[in-house]
Amino acid sequence: MRVVVTDAEVTLADVLSLRLAMEESLSDGTELVLRHRTTGVEREVLLGTPGARAGEATLAVSLAPLMLTAGRWDAYLRRDGKRVRLRSVDPGFSLDHLDTYALCKRTLAYRSYRTRNGYLALKIADAEPIAEVRSIWFREGRFEVMGLLAFTGLEDDDARHEARLALQRRQSGDQMRRTSATVQGVRFHAAFSLVDVLAADPDGAGTWEPSLEVEGVATPLKLGSRLDDVDGKRRRLHYPSARIDGVPIRPCYTADDELRIEVGG
Repeated sequence: MRVVVTDAEVTLADVLSLRLAMEESLSDGTELVLRHRTTGVEREVLLGTPGARAGEATLAVSLAPLMLTAGRWDAYLRRDGKRVRLRSVDPGFSLDHLDTYALCKRTLAYRSYRTRNGYLALKIADAEPIAEVRSIWFREGRFEVMGLLAFTGLEDDDARHEARLALQRRQSGDQMRRTSATVQGVRFHAAFSLVDVLAADPDGAGTWEPSLEVEGVATPLKLGSRLDDVDGKRRRLHYPSARIDGVPIRPCYTADDELRIEVGG
């Protein structure tokens, strides 16, 4: 059973849409099998006969009823007791699509992708509201950040929302004075003085956790970077530091791709 995925996408309605190229038509009883990479739990979907002519087929599988949990799920086709892992030539990545997908308020976010070895897989993650970071820079003694609000349910329009940027010191729980932030629709821009950060850090060596408080959103939003195909940003992204009175201050990411500000070190 030689089958290759030529196009894969999770739609805004959480439907896995696939286009397959194959040597023969799918027969009755063919199943799509999704297997959780860590636990080995499997979910099966009976495909029947998708129609189409020999050589290609299109499939649409609603993911929500399958009760999939967070993690990586590998895709297989099974027929007559035999199964093959689904090869894919579609990288399955579009930043514009991910931005649009994140406009809805969700509890789980589904994404199809091609593994390093060229197979189809799903990445499923908890979709808590977050301030998705797109740009970071230092200028004129300030730290500035901009991006978009993900999974909040706010409209991508011209409406302005009251917002403030907060910084909390991880070691002590102390908070720095909040600064105003700009939020228009789902786009945000925020900044704070590096001098104020250093003045608020009694030891000159601490880690600060930023969050964004936005009118119309029930809880403060963590700042992070998850709507892309770069995993492990703490290892891969290294920002230059700014020096204030000889003390280095730099942004970095945690293992969960959340933004932090490190003072000293």
